Amino acid sequence: MIRLMALVDGSIYSQSVCEHAAWAASGANSTVGLLHVLGRRDGSSTPANLSGNLDVEARSTLLAELASLDEQKAKLAQRRGRVILEEAKARLIDDGIPNVATNLRNGDLIETVLEFEPDVDLIVVGKRGEAADFAKLHLGSNLERVVRSTSKPVLVAARAFKPVKKFMIAFDGGASAMKAVDHIAGSSLFAGLNCQLLSAGPDTGDTRRLLDSAASKLRSNGYDVEADVEVGTADKVIAKRVEADNIDVLVMGAYGHSRIRSLIIGSTTTEMIRSCMIPIMLFR
Repeated sequence: MIRLMALVDGSIYSQSVCEHAAWAASGANSTVGLLHVLGRRDGSSTPANLSGNLDVEARSTLLAELASLDEQKAKLAQRRGRVILEEAKARLIDDGIPNVATNLRNGDLIETVLEFEPDVDLIVVGKRGEAADFAKLHLGSNLERVVRSTSKPVLVAARAFKPVKKFMIAFDGGASAMKAVDHIAGSSLFAGLNCQLLSAGPDTGDTRRLLDSAASKLRSNGYDVEADVEVGTADKVIAKRVEADNIDVLVMGAYGHSRIRSLIIGSTTTEMIRSCMIPIMLFR
């Protein structure tokens, strides 16, 4: 049984998140927990500066009006959150997933995800959130935070879902890539699908040895694997092969370096999420 947690908000990606979650939950007696988190800023107004020339009565009146406004906004945010969750639940049930739970929480998204993390096997999240625009290079502000905070695999949903027939594992021999191989070898999620195992970089004896070992593990678990090494930088090589070979899902290790290093020299993970228009499953 696969236990999934799908993060939904009011963005256009919520429908795609539900469709990707339904795909991941199909074929097994799986459960999907839908989670919508009202951030600490939701439903509350910006603190007012009341240090001007207001008398006591005017200040008290203004504070009462602000408190009433905050209460109304909080109620509307709660009502909207419940509507988002019920609509997402209806989509999943329509897609044949009967075991769906809804959770509406207040607080920090990452703290809430970590609270549920021990009881889930896979987290599904949209590439962009409600506050992000659709510029090609603009990712959701919480995406990296979620991936970096959890030890569970994260499926980043593309804008539109399409049936999954083949997948690629971007393999660099590192701990995260090996974790991805081990997970897939022991999981039914990709069973029966064509698998490409691609290493980008120098074609050395060590690279081939690690690649062959990973391919052997997958083959021993029933996968039909094509393993290859292609010289070049990972972001360019993988993105090119994903498009040329019509890959439906990319699997890769994620954020192997600190946030500071990524800010200075960039992140391969971020570049892959930006450039590949397909769902990406990330492992840390």
